[in-house]
This record gives sequence, C-alpha cells and structure tokens, in this order.
Amino acid sequence: MLVDSHCHLDRLDLAQHDGSLDAALQAARDRGVGHFLCIGVSADNAGAVKALAERYSDVDCSVGIHPLDLKPGEAPALQWLLDELDHPRVVAIGETGLDYHYEPEAAELQQASFRLHLQAAKATGKPVIIHTRGARADTLELLREAQLPQAGVLHCFTEDWDMAKAALDMGYYISLSGIVTFRNADALRDVARQVPADRLLVETDSPYLAPIPHRGKPNLPQYVREVAEFLALVRGERYEQLAEQTTANFKRLFPLAHL
Repeated sequence: MLVDSHCHLDRLDLAQHDGSLDAALQAARDRGVGHFLCIGVSADNAGAVKALAERYSDVDCSVGIHPLDLKPGEAPALQWLLDELDHPRVVAIGETGLDYHYEPEAAELQQASFRLHLQAAKATGKPVIIHTRGARADTLELLREAQLPQAGVLHCFTEDWDMAKAALDMGYYISLSGIVTFRNADALRDVARQVPADRLLVETDSPYLAPIPHRGKPNLPQYVREVAEFLALVRGERYEQLAEQTTANFKRLFPLAHL
C-alpha cells in the first residue's frame, strides 16, 4: 500500500474523472494508494479539508496557513490554530513555513506565522508540515528554536543534502514529489539516494508538479505511484519494499491518522 502524504483534494482538476472526486480517489486506490493526507493552506479552506476527511474514511487532513496565503500584515491567531487542530481527523499542522522565493518582502510576517504554527504544534503534539523555498537558514533556525519532540516533515523537498541532513538530525522526515522525476533534478536525486529509509515519504502535492510522464498536466493522487516507482529505481530498491517502508514511516510520523 502507498500513502499520498501531501495532496490538495479540494483543488484538484477533475476533468480526467468527469468532475468526480470519488472517481479520482478510486483511480488512486486502484493503483495501490490506500490513504491520503489532504492539506490545509488557509483559514478559508480549513473547513473544506475537514469536510473531506469526514466524508472519506481513507482521508485525513491538516490545517494551517501557507506562507504565501498570509494576509498582508496579519499572522494567524494562535487560538484559531488550536481550535482548528481540535478535530479527530486533523492529524497535523500546516502547511506552514517560509517562502522567500516569491515573497522575500514578507519574510518578517512569514517568520511570525511559522513561529505560531510551531508553538501550536508543541502545544498539541501534532507534527508539522513544512514548506520551505529560498529560506534555508531561517527555516532551520526556527526549527532548532522550536525543538519539537514530534518533529514533522519537509514536504516537496527541493533543497540540498546539507539542509536535508540538518533537518534529519533534528528528527524531521523528507517527502519527495514528482519533481524528483524531472530531467534537471540530478541534485535532488542525489538527496533521494541518501535519505534514510525510515525517514522517507512520498507525495504528489497534487494538483501541482505532476511527475514524468504526466508533467505539464494536472497532477492527481493516482500519480504518487509514478513517484514511488521512480524513487525505488533511484534508490536501488524494490517498489514493494519502498511502498511498505514509506507507509510505515507515515504511520509513525502521523500516529493519529486513520490507516
């Protein structure tokens, strides 16, 4: 069994499945995907991801504010985060983090929001899902500052091995998406070979970043199979072994998930 550890089910392009999310999820199940983690990115979609997790027995969710979804000058309220996390299908907090690639001018606001998410994670014991781009030093500094015992995952990882190792040393997991299949992703494939087997997750980040051979098309949870098969080749492992291991890793990181 595979787990798509990071997908945005409320944002999928469902044209391939005649507009049916039921059909999209079944297509993934038919390819061996047994569980889905639907990710919160804003106050506006927190209700939607929780509703999806309530609707489908093999879907859990997270809640949080993506760094690029922050309202100008306004970090989320800690109490809002704590209230949203108090739900049986919310198994993680995020995605949160830092993205200076697109909004370097918002660094101070993003850091304030990230700290609040980490504070909520510490208060609840739920793992944190981290988005980081163009902000290696500050991301690692804030994670060291937080000292979360349950850690979390750096999702859709695209950084170098030095950052991966620093995060791994703090207890974090590394999740790889379809980007690892891209022709120009040699450096990321080097990281993929080095991540310890018990700290690796796979994801689609659908509807974004479809893997080869679907690149340029809307991504779907069913394509996590392509990501896992490619990673198995890169790491010199059997696909079945990698699927079993990454699913076990998901269960360990997200113990509240309904697998």
